[in-house]
Amino acid sequence: MCDGMTPGLVSTIIPVYNRPEQLREAVASVLAQDYEAIEIIIVDDASTDGVTYEVAQQLCSTNRCKVQAVTQVNGGPGIAREHGRQLAQGEFIQYLDSDDILLPGKFTAQVAALREKPEADVAYGITYFRDHAGVLHREPHKDTGVERETMFPSFLNSRWWETATPMYRATVCEKAGPWTNLRLEEDWEYDCRIAALGGRLAYCAIPVSEHRDHIGDRLSRGSALDTGRQKERAIAEALIFKHAKTFGLTPHVPEMQTFARSLFLLSRQCGVVGLSAESEHLFKLSQQAAGPLNSRRGDYKIYWAATKVVGWKWAGRLAVFVERCKQ
Repeated sequence: MCDGMTPGLVSTIIPVYNRPEQLREAVASVLAQDYEAIEIIIVDDASTDGVTYEVAQQLCSTNRCKVQAVTQVNGGPGIAREHGRQLAQGEFIQYLDSDDILLPGKFTAQVAALREKPEADVAYGITYFRDHAGVLHREPHKDTGVERETMFPSFLNSRWWETATPMYRATVCEKAGPWTNLRLEEDWEYDCRIAALGGRLAYCAIPVSEHRDHIGDRLSRGSALDTGRQKERAIAEALIFKHAKTFGLTPHVPEMQTFARSLFLLSRQCGVVGLSAESEHLFKLSQQAAGPLNSRRGDYKIYWAATKVVGWKWAGRLAVFVERCKQ
């Protein structure tokens, strides 16, 4: 157990940016847990609405023993979560996005699951999805209804839960190291880092959280033609490939072959927006992921030849044009 850690305490870390009313609901869902040993750390990521931090302070004043709030220079969700993690005193860590909520019984069930399975690093359960019209879909969102023993290899192809779904042991978060300053796919990269450590899972077959869609701003929304977004994705997915190799995944694993195709696609997308260095780097990583045999396929050879003639940018644009003609 880490120095200064309080046994049994669940530390919930909530980054927030310009979401005062949603923050109230997120905090209320934590306070409503039937598990007593909790602390809530709100990290305001330099909200500009003049209201969010006031709401955070109000929540502190009415729940002095449970809630604390801090603010920081705007750094994105990963940096905000890391700020909160550094302040956390709990044996268990719960990350919660300010626009989502926890469901009753989550902490009791997941703490018990981790107690019963001491070799597990993370407990998870079923997440529901509420769409932007407010309709709650009462079936497992993504793959949260599937019981798995480890995070890899499945996490290589998708982050099949939401931020509120899992509860982590603080010790595994400490081993994984700090969140990056990425603003896109930072959560997937972080979970793949934990997966690389072994990422052993304990499953609770109950609903534990609700992921909410809405019409407001979300970092996950954006265009494939946004250079900044594609640069962030290029960094994140290169790191994810590194974590997969650390874990020991090889080209013989089907999930690695799927990821190789994903890297190849992202390489082309980066080329389209003029990120030539990133495009070349991802192409080479895709070849590594595919393995010696598959990386010699025709599409790799043709694309490589095209980059030698017209460069990475125009090779990417040509590939997009060809794909559209096929449709």
